[in-house]
Amino acid sequence: METIVIVGGGAGGLELATRLGDTVGVSGHARVVLVDRWPGHFWKPMLHTVAAGSCDPQADELSFSAQAAEHDFEFVQGEMLCMDRARQTITLSPQDGSDGACRVLAYDKLVLALGSVTSFYGVPGAAEHALTLDSVADAEVFRHRFFATCHHAGAAPVHVVIVGGGATGVELAAELSGSTRALALLQNIRITVMERGERLLPQMDAMQAQRAERHLRSLGVAVHTNTSVAAVSAGAVTDACGQQHPAHLTLWAAGVEAPQLCATLGLSANHQKKILVDASLRSTSDSRVYALGDCASYICPLKGEAPPRAQVAHQQAMFLAALLAGGSANATFRYHDQGSLVSLGQQAAVGLLTRAATGL
Repeated sequence: METIVIVGGGAGGLELATRLGDTVGVSGHARVVLVDRWPGHFWKPMLHTVAAGSCDPQADELSFSAQAAEHDFEFVQGEMLCMDRARQTITLSPQDGSDGACRVLAYDKLVLALGSVTSFYGVPGAAEHALTLDSVADAEVFRHRFFATCHHAGAAPVHVVIVGGGATGVELAAELSGSTRALALLQNIRITVMERGERLLPQMDAMQAQRAERHLRSLGVAVHTNTSVAAVSAGAVTDACGQQHPAHLTLWAAGVEAPQLCATLGLSANHQKKILVDASLRSTSDSRVYALGDCASYICPLKGEAPPRAQVAHQQAMFLAALLAGGSANATFRYHDQGSLVSLGQQAAVGLLTRAATGL
């Protein structure tokens, strides 16, 4: 029986495991194994709500083990450390409570769905002093520090600087403003969004970006566009003009790259460590290895590289589920942009959806 191993239980990896389990898994044509370092899945685009204290992640987390039992795939908890392409194996971190030995898992086909991590672009002090939103654990660290800082500050203002005016930065600024307003803390909070581009939300059209900026300003959020960050320290963010912006907390949301692991696997990758894949999402270095989502560099015909968005991972998971279940080996993936929505708190949002997304 063929073994298909999927590493990474994010939006794309979990959907792929579920779809394959419901087809080749239940029929007995293949063994489907999902590997992830965490016991459950939380929808990453909602991490800003955890950071702002308006969502309980435990209530909305999906157990990988429960999903596996219901959809005929296996779940193995552990972190992938390396791979042996010649032997077609991956090595996983030791299991909790074991003798400390690493585990080896063999595959016939391997799908890497490792997601992305924050990229600091070499800005001095950013990695040391800025918080991120790569995981539930990161979001909870931000939340704990934020409310602890507010508690100890008393009547003094608390300055929060969010670096990056994309979806994550904008959504966090709006959600944080809403949660502090609900807790009667708004008069003590000074939220600043710094974006190096000409406007917020560069992935959207200018009209939607302007609406988002107006809404943030109406919430009391300071917005600085055309502002690059030169350095981050424990108490301030310094822009390229030398101006210091006070910051009790700095959240870095200015870009992503593939995890460092991707650069150590011996597979061809780009400058962001993303694994180069062909039109069928196979690694250009190994036809038995596939990659999807944020860790893959797929070039859309006439459009350039597919963006790091959940809908890309979703479409790629659907494509690979059909391909690995016996579809044509010559099938080619095509990404269709269905638009996007950006939350501006509990009562507002901006965005555009295509006809394909709305069904109209």
